Amino acid sequence: MIRFTAALAALSILAGPAAAQPATKARDAGEAAFRALYKELVETNTTFSAGDCTLAAQRMADRLEAAGFPKSDLHVFTPPGKPKDGGLVAVYPGRNPKAKAVLLLAHIDVVEAKREDWTRDPFTLVEEDGYFYGRGSFDDKAQAAIWTDLLIRYRQEGYKPRRTLKVALTCGEEGGGQVNGAAWLAQNRRDLIDAGIALNEGAGGQLSPDGKPVVHTVLAGEKTFQNFIVEATNAGGHSSRPTPDNAIYDLARALDRISQYEFPLQLNDATRGFFSGMASVAGGEEGAAMARIVADPTDKAADAILRRNPSYRAVMGTTCIPTLLEGGHASNALPQRARATVNCRIFPGEPAEAVREALVGAIGNPDVKVSFANPPRPPKSAPPLTPAVMKPIEAVSNQIWPKVPVIPILQAGGTDASHLNAVGIPTFGVSGIFVDPDLGRIHGLNERIRVTSLMDAREFSYRLVKLYADQKD
Repeated sequence: MIRFTAALAALSILAGPAAAQPATKARDAGEAAFRALYKELVETNTTFSAGDCTLAAQRMADRLEAAGFPKSDLHVFTPPGKPKDGGLVAVYPGRNPKAKAVLLLAHIDVVEAKREDWTRDPFTLVEEDGYFYGRGSFDDKAQAAIWTDLLIRYRQEGYKPRRTLKVALTCGEEGGGQVNGAAWLAQNRRDLIDAGIALNEGAGGQLSPDGKPVVHTVLAGEKTFQNFIVEATNAGGHSSRPTPDNAIYDLARALDRISQYEFPLQLNDATRGFFSGMASVAGGEEGAAMARIVADPTDKAADAILRRNPSYRAVMGTTCIPTLLEGGHASNALPQRARATVNCRIFPGEPAEAVREALVGAIGNPDVKVSFANPPRPPKSAPPLTPAVMKPIEAVSNQIWPKVPVIPILQAGGTDASHLNAVGIPTFGVSGIFVDPDLGRIHGLNERIRVTSLMDAREFSYRLVKLYADQKD
């Protein structure tokens, strides 16, 4: 799922500094073959209900084999007992076997889509009015097709990278019920995907309503998803004899106090870079507040201005919000139990236990318990945003979209990057795909991507991966 940060979505009302410059050089280099590959991938149903990720992975492996890749470098895998939840790891050996590889990750599963709801058949790729339509046309088969295609292009031209390149096409990112292939590889075949850097979905370019590029973003960190159970208990009794001591009252007061609690501001490379870069783009009061908060994180006035915007508030620290409620056991009885699920998005590097303790402190009632709804993940800081990471992106982006700022972002949601970062593979989201303010209607009806956006992103990735592949340690 390409989860553009909410802060990025907020940029849709801003006009861009320049019109997009199509990557005309080499745009026709194998474009017909790329279109055929992309079409086959989109039209291979990979939903949980009726799809087959293994089939999609095998079809991409077949195309790579036809392009000259030996079978020994094409690893189609299936998690035990899940024959349709498979994926592919394709390896393109580099000149220096000691140099750390570059991993290119994309998921090939898609969200469910019902034909009766869509204007067009969701599993037939349709080109219309400058867009490709179809489920997965954007999320995330556009990226999967680009990664597969660039390996074919490199091999056809005889390119010999310094670093080994690996493409991992995995299933289960959308959470529909399939085994998550990225997590499975990280836990079971870490050797197969070992790399010094990984490129993934999760960021791209934002177009203004009139089609001009606003910013080009790089996903440089993600929050951690964690659910907590907030629970009040009581001996209960007959409802005809009510008392002030009531589990539902206790829970209601606890949730009210959580609603008033603001986690402190936190900044990292991603958010500092975002606010620094966006200050001049946003302008006005918000732009000034962005510049001030970077210069002085204790600036309470600037903090308050930015938190008015839920898109910015989402990346300024940990956030928690109640999402589910249940309580009582009979309409004529005092409640013995009342509980709520509180969903938190934890800032990178912050321990889940520290968040639990903050909720306990905010509630201020020892009779209301706060527990983990699911085992917490170990805290993991965002990978460092070094010049070696950013300079190649900035260089290629400026070639294709001159003067469009390249800005790092923190993802309030999550992608498969979390599974790779957890095992020590620094992973960044960078696609070069510029999308409309509707974010390509991902997960919704009539998902789409601009034809020019896809083709320019194809050229962007082709050039970018070469820079990483030839980097020295």
